Amino acid sequence: MHIKKGDTVVVISGKDKDKKGKVLEVFPKTQRILIEGVNMIKKHQKPTQQMQQGGIINQEGPVHISNVMFFDKKANKGVRIGYKVEDGKKVRISKKTGEILD
Repeated sequence: MHIKKGDTVVVISGKDKDKKGKVLEVFPKTQRILIEGVNMIKKHQKPTQQMQQGGIINQEGPVHISNVMFFDKKANKGVRIGYKVEDGKKVRISKKTGEILD
């Protein structure tokens, strides 16, 4: 997968189009990611021992990896990611600026 935990991404399609956020979690098997503040869903939570107060809570829902692009601060927009081998290591590069992202 070209997106990793901690990357800043921009949503390119769907109800949250053009929103930016930090990747909180990556699910490689289902090709989905959690983005901070994007695709907010309401969850009905029962009271438990740890959380005495029940109710409706807001949390992020997973977004498919094909609906996001890596956000490059230098280009100030979403960019495609390529790979290059440098010093025997595979590194990610920005297709727009050619800079190393890792």
